[in-house]
Amino acid sequence: MIIAVGGEKGGSGKSCLAQNIAVYIRHALSDSILLVDCDPQRTTSSWVQERNDNPDVPKINCIQLFGKVREELLSLSRHYEYMVIDCGGQDNLALRSALAVAQHVLVPIRPKRRDLKTVAHMEDIISTCKMANPHMNMAFVLTQCPALPTMVNRIIEAKEVCESYDLAVLNAITYSRNIYDDSEEDGMSVFERDPNGKAAAEIRAVFNELIDLKAKENVHAIYQPKAQVACL
Repeated sequence: MIIAVGGEKGGSGKSCLAQNIAVYIRHALSDSILLVDCDPQRTTSSWVQERNDNPDVPKINCIQLFGKVREELLSLSRHYEYMVIDCGGQDNLALRSALAVAQHVLVPIRPKRRDLKTVAHMEDIISTCKMANPHMNMAFVLTQCPALPTMVNRIIEAKEVCESYDLAVLNAITYSRNIYDDSEEDGMSVFERDPNGKAAAEIRAVFNELIDLKAKENVHAIYQPKAQVACL
């Protein structure tokens, strides 16, 4: 399974999501996992180096790839059950190459106007990459959401903007919590900081809903009337 985490807007928590999803997979599903850092800022590579120096947490393999990475990703996928790709926060060759091979694509976006302005361009990128990868399962996820009850409408409106482009957006969201930054600085995840905490529950919900979207899509296709299937 190849999971790509990327988008056009920086600062929305792509590296944080990729890292925590990788640890969740490592703890709950398989130790055959590779993190791929395609972000020129090398945030995830630095995090892995910090993590692998810590004897109290399980190590995670990581590799850096840049540019046209499609063939390298396909080759690496033969050796791991799971791959999580941190694509960074810009439209570049690495992002598009990753989207051309990933089964699941997660696009983090904050409920802020400057982030929402990138949705139209992301819709164009996704549409283009689906020509090469028609079975791609993609969804936006709202991140760093404000926890104040008075800000609920901002979250709802952000979801509506994504949905207006006929793109999936997860019900699961992440809130702005210090534990995300604190754990990242130590090469750890929220699961090691507080496995039963709210942040850990958020990452589980994001991952499980993303994977479940594909399962629901497959079930829907199987049980459609034959006339509808023929039209697809």
